[in-house]
Amino acid sequence: MAQRVVVTLSDDIDGGEAAETVAFGLDGKMYEIDLNAANAKKLRKALAPYLAAGRKQTGKAAGGVTGTTTAYKHTALAPDPAAVRAWAQSNKLDVPARGRIPKRVYEAFREAS
Repeated sequence: MAQRVVVTLSDDIDGGEAAETVAFGLDGKMYEIDLNAANAKKLRKALAPYLAAGRKQTGKAAGGVTGTTTAYKHTALAPDPAAVRAWAQSNKLDVPARGRIPKRVYEAFREAS
């Protein structure tokens, strides 16, 4: 015996039949909404000025958007890893002599500053 499963999308705005699922993000959270063609066009038109003025986020994939975690990158704004390592050693924190400095050490350095 064969089974056939049919999935029907309902438009989350007007309750009619939806044509697609639209994914978007805001404030570090990802959302999905099922929309018919007209409502999808309205959403894209409403977001167009913000998309044109905004920057694409690189690094994490769309599904992996982080919330309030702090990412440390080697830029002029991030603390110098050598300075963080020296501070950690002088404060008796366990830090490797080479390689990646643990996030907890960066957090302790930031709190002490």
